[in-house]
Amino acid sequence: MALPDHEPELDAPSSEGTADGRSGESLDLYATCAFGLESVLAGELRRMAGARDAGELSDPPQDPKPDGPGMVRFRGTPASIAHANVRLRTAERVYVQLARATARDFDELFEAVRSVSWAAWVPADGGFPVRFRAVRSWLTSVPAGTRAVKRAVVESLMRAHNTSELPEAGAVFPIEARLVGDQLTLALDTTGEPLHRRGYRTVNAGPATLKQTLAAGIVLLSGWRPGRPLIDPFCGTGTIPIEAAWIATNRAPGRDRAFASEHWARVGDATFQDARERARTEEHPAPDGTRLFAYDRDEQAVATTRAHAERAGVAELIHAQERDVRELRTKLEHGVIVTNPPYGLRLDDRAHAEALYRALPAILQRLPTWSHSILTAHEEFERLVGQEATKRRKLYNGSIRCNLYSFMPERAKRAPGREPPAQDDPGEAGSKPVVRALGGAVAPAFGGLSGADRERLAQFEAVLAKRARHLRKWPERGIEAYRLYDRDVPGVAVTVDRYGPAVHIAEHQRATERTPASQAAFLDEVCKLGARALDADRRDVYLKTRRRQRDRQHTLDGSEGQYERVARDARTYVVREHDLRFKVNLSDYLDTGLFADHRITRAMVREQASGGRVLNLFAYTGSFSVAAAAGGAASITTVDMSNTYLDWACENFRLNSVDPNEPRFAFIKADAIASTASAEAGSFDLIIADAPTFSNSKSLDRDWDVARDHPVLLDAAYRALAPGGVLYFSCNARRFELRPESSAWSGVREITRQTLPEDFRKKGAHRAWRLVR
Repeated sequence: MALPDHEPELDAPSSEGTADGRSGESLDLYATCAFGLESVLAGELRRMAGARDAGELSDPPQDPKPDGPGMVRFRGTPASIAHANVRLRTAERVYVQLARATARDFDELFEAVRSVSWAAWVPADGGFPVRFRAVRSWLTSVPAGTRAVKRAVVESLMRAHNTSELPEAGAVFPIEARLVGDQLTLALDTTGEPLHRRGYRTVNAGPATLKQTLAAGIVLLSGWRPGRPLIDPFCGTGTIPIEAAWIATNRAPGRDRAFASEHWARVGDATFQDARERARTEEHPAPDGTRLFAYDRDEQAVATTRAHAERAGVAELIHAQERDVRELRTKLEHGVIVTNPPYGLRLDDRAHAEALYRALPAILQRLPTWSHSILTAHEEFERLVGQEATKRRKLYNGSIRCNLYSFMPERAKRAPGREPPAQDDPGEAGSKPVVRALGGAVAPAFGGLSGADRERLAQFEAVLAKRARHLRKWPERGIEAYRLYDRDVPGVAVTVDRYGPAVHIAEHQRATERTPASQAAFLDEVCKLGARALDADRRDVYLKTRRRQRDRQHTLDGSEGQYERVARDARTYVVREHDLRFKVNLSDYLDTGLFADHRITRAMVREQASGGRVLNLFAYTGSFSVAAAAGGAASITTVDMSNTYLDWACENFRLNSVDPNEPRFAFIKADAIASTASAEAGSFDLIIADAPTFSNSKSLDRDWDVARDHPVLLDAAYRALAPGGVLYFSCNARRFELRPESSAWSGVREITRQTLPEDFRKKGAHRAWRLVR
């Protein structure tokens, strides 16, 4: 083998003390960590150096400096190796660097490795597995590089120990050879098993499960400090709250585990035992106010968290509970949310994750004085939550590129002369977030109301209270379902309806300058003021968001469409309409089960139904059928595409002491056009068609569009009506134009004004026509 024409540039350890390299020996060391945590790790090492200055720690690491992605260099002694391994929370491994050299080909690589004094560390019986890594290098074969390094170490050791055999049966000295370009670094791994293996975790939740070192890093980056509450609403295996508990009690994460270098002569078991004992003496109870909450919707995740907390010795500090994030609330005034929610990396999970992120602003605005740190790999996270983070930091969860998004309440201005903490070192004192009061209210990370919004809300309450006084006698007259407010104040785009003791508020979604969280806070205030103005119990106030029927409903359960279920609370009421009674469900659907704007139309149907054959299309919950039955109809056919609504219609019949099982009543699940077209000619005297603007029911061959499809329906209705029969047709499309294709109708008259009750006339809730055959 040809020798290189120059000596490799080696950085060998120096000794300022005894020849055996113990106390006083100065070593070049470095620690590795997840990409993005370099400054956090450097901060940990700086605090260890400060502990020596305070007389708390002998031989700590010195002069820590980040040196490229995932690496922090420092100097120290063998005792420093032990302290770093036992105490560091964010490091993955600690190395002693033996040499750096240039290696431009295999010959230079071999000679650089062989020239190191490996025998100063590795005894004749020592094991020395080699890990070789090449980055942006001429050497593309990792196995070839590994073999070259191994052979060179063998030659060096055999020559130094004057032996022809290296049994590798003793202590293990893992060798790290890293070639970046043509720059070679040779080191010994003092750690062995990586530092994230603390020993308390027995279960992983999947590929995105946080390593303990990364969990500790994001806790430190979040601004949380012992003595304050912390919540992880997606606790998984409990890693974040457990790491926070260890920080709160100053428990060294490596105090109860083994390390490779405690079996080395130049470090030794006694050095590690001293480091462990010193670490134990510095543990203390968690400061008052330290409250750690671990929530998850999955029962098994909560059980796993409890088991891990028990193994970690912090079960008494962590309150683990099965709870959906939508139920997240707390009376604690200040605290920090630190969490690692689902990423939605798999295609089938992505829609759920995005719906979850969209829902977060409305949830987190309930904690206006809290800070929030959220780790996710979703690149569109800020767009989905509708606002930019106060700060974001790129991190890697294993091989998954993530961002830690921090949303902080607005900080107070610093007093003159007070120096701010180092922004890249979360361990510096004085970095606790301070919430600033703005006119008596805080400036929260999520949510908050502007002065203009508060003025709008005051106007809203005044208008609503005035309208309530005007209609106060309606319930006495038998009208318990009516409208009180319909977007009367600019900027308060809601409708407010009364249903007996309950209040139903519907938000009409439109472009707004408010963030999603601010809009959620605004709507919470709308509900609060609505309850106060109408003297209603807050538990009887229901809020819905109404989008165009074609738009998807971004809910956590993935439901969509106007008539789809949005909850399963089944909060139902029975309301009167004169002598009729109807069941309404105010919690589970966007619509309540009763269209109050058709109060007059139902009275018209009731008056005309006597002795007639009635067909109710798009029947929904059958309110027109109930009116026809009360009017003495000879027969009533109720048609809808939903079994749920047909069953609801039967309940409404029973509420009015009418047996839906009588032979003269039929409840048919069918398409309105198909069922009308298949009816015998002249088989009905009265047809009611309160048509939806749009429907995408799975039972339809194609979507229903009222503008496109109503002429076909009118033509089928014409054939199904007896001579002189009447069709009441209505819809709530504002720009709708009726186009009856049959010219044989004897009369076509718009009756919108006559059918709109007083409480709906201002905005015009529907359009209606009376067509006579």
